[in-house]
Amino acid sequence: MAEGESCNASAREQKEDFEIVDRNQIPNVTELKSGEKEKTGAEAGWSAPIFSLAKKASENLSVSYGNALKSAALVGLVSKQVSNDSTAKTTLKYHAMEERANLMNMMKLSIKVLIQAALSLGRTLDSDFPPLQQFFVVMEHCLKHGLKVKKSFIGQNKSFFGPLELVEKLCPEASDIATSVKNLPELKTAVGRGRAWLYLALMQKKLADYLKVLLDHKHLLSEFYEPDALMMEEEGAVIVGLLVGLNVIDANLCLKGEDLDSQVGVIDFSLYLKDTQNNDDLKQDGGITAVLDQKHYVEELNRHLSCTVGDLQSKIDCLEKTNSKLQEELAAATDRISSLQEEQQQLKQQNELIRERSEKSVEVTKQDTKVELDTYKQSRQGLDEMYTDVWKQLKEEKRIRMELEKELELQIGMKTEMEIAMKLLEKDTHEKQDTLVALRQQLEEVKAINLQMFHKSQNSESSLQVKKETISSFEGKTHEMLSTMKQMEERLQHAEKAQQVAEEKCNRMKQEFAGKIEAWRQHITQLDSQCSALEKELKSEKEQRQTLQQELHQEKDTTALLKTELQQVEGLKKELRKLQDEKRQLEKICEEQEQALQEMGLHLSQSKLKMEDIKEVNKALKGHTWLKDDEATSCKQCEKEFSISRRKHHCRNCGDIFCNTCSSNELALPSYPKPVRVCDTCHTLLLQRCSSNSA
Repeated sequence: MAEGESCNASAREQKEDFEIVDRNQIPNVTELKSGEKEKTGAEAGWSAPIFSLAKKASENLSVSYGNALKSAALVGLVSKQVSNDSTAKTTLKYHAMEERANLMNMMKLSIKVLIQAALSLGRTLDSDFPPLQQFFVVMEHCLKHGLKVKKSFIGQNKSFFGPLELVEKLCPEASDIATSVKNLPELKTAVGRGRAWLYLALMQKKLADYLKVLLDHKHLLSEFYEPDALMMEEEGAVIVGLLVGLNVIDANLCLKGEDLDSQVGVIDFSLYLKDTQNNDDLKQDGGITAVLDQKHYVEELNRHLSCTVGDLQSKIDCLEKTNSKLQEELAAATDRISSLQEEQQQLKQQNELIRERSEKSVEVTKQDTKVELDTYKQSRQGLDEMYTDVWKQLKEEKRIRMELEKELELQIGMKTEMEIAMKLLEKDTHEKQDTLVALRQQLEEVKAINLQMFHKSQNSESSLQVKKETISSFEGKTHEMLSTMKQMEERLQHAEKAQQVAEEKCNRMKQEFAGKIEAWRQHITQLDSQCSALEKELKSEKEQRQTLQQELHQEKDTTALLKTELQQVEGLKKELRKLQDEKRQLEKICEEQEQALQEMGLHLSQSKLKMEDIKEVNKALKGHTWLKDDEATSCKQCEKEFSISRRKHHCRNCGDIFCNTCSSNELALPSYPKPVRVCDTCHTLLLQRCSSNSA
């Protein structure tokens, strides 16, 4: 009993929602016949197609009631023990079938009336257009059919906006509609939001596509609809197919300022009652609307073609401007190249002048070095002579010492005097040893100076290749001097040994030496004077060596200047190389610009060819006509007859009518901003044309 009461309650709710399904309002066949006899004038008010649709709806109702009675009788004969719950369920099923059929017929009527009214009007539709308002009312009833009641803490909620929200998840293109509906502050109820969603989908011409997406996912719709609802059965797919025809209509609906929450969805049947006298006018209006449609189609094609021509002309102007800019850049580049060539010639002249100056300076330095070498040689000869004199004096001293030794051998008897004399001689020998040490230090300094001179001469050899021969000769002389110095050292060593021997002999002869002290003193003073003279000569030699060192420093400065001049010459060579590289780069740029100009010329020729192709396409498109729906009964390609399942589709390129399989391709045409439906033949032709243009 509880289940029966719930079924009855749901049936009552469905009756409250759908006013069209009231049985008292639907006429039977007998009532229609009696109405024909009594009211002949009213028969003239119905148009033929609407009358036939009403007839079909009434017949469907009578057949459904007859079948229900028969099934009820059969059920009574077969099993009398069936409960009242099963009978209630069967009645509800038949009731839902009748509602679905009636709603589908009303949707057909509303769509047909809306398309006819829109074509006769010949402009975009507003929200105040009555057939459009009635279409939205019928659509709302179709979406409300079989909706489940959702309970919340506020109360029971039953709105068709819930399943429409699923479209945003299934189809990302519908996200704009959902966001715009949610952002409208005037909408406060779910019913108002659902109506606004339908308005926006119709303006986008995608209402059929969105509902088709919903029907493809019926497992999601089962959360919102009962199993016998219109959206869950085949009638929903039929309605979606009917809604595709609304893509012909252009609607401009303003949502601001309209109270969508409080509108009452009542179907007005007066729109579907028309006079028979207006049938001829309607046919004439249909022909005029078809001609107007063709005219609008051709005008749109011409407008899009003119836009494309304008775009191509603007592109050609841009190409001409770029060509002029490139020519100006070419002229500037040629001027720059000529200026760079002039600068290169000037730099060559400057390089030649610098080379001449450097050669002159090198010759002058060579002459100076020759003079300095001559002076150095002369100074070396003087030093050699001085060394020979010193050796002679040393030999004389040795000879004198030998004579003294002989005299000391003779004067052995004078011991006491010889001791005093030996003390004095010891003092004198110590002084002489000091002088010899000083002379050795001076000789070591001379060696160090000679070594420094040798190293400096080697450095000058690495810096200047021209002075190699002179420096090599100088090195030979230095080696000779070193050998002479070594010989001098050996002689000094021999002298020291002889002195040691003499000292030993003096030690032996101390007892023998006694007299001749005064003569020795005089001789010693003479030797002191000779030593002072030798010191003066050594000082003069040091001064000469200092002068020679200064001259060597000057030579180093001159060599440094020569190096800097050589570095400048190398820098000039590098600058010449850089200028040559820049010249090559400029030549490459000139070649690339010439190639770019050639490519620009090819692009211009290709654009001219494209313009001619577009003109030919425009001429060809002007010849196409938009075929009427009534003129085609079968597909032009496969020649299969059209039916409810096999619908008519216009090719947006040639205007002929095809079935869905023969016109399933989409391409972007000049007259349409987005890809539109095209037949297979036009698809292949357009693809061939695009491939030939790209080639």
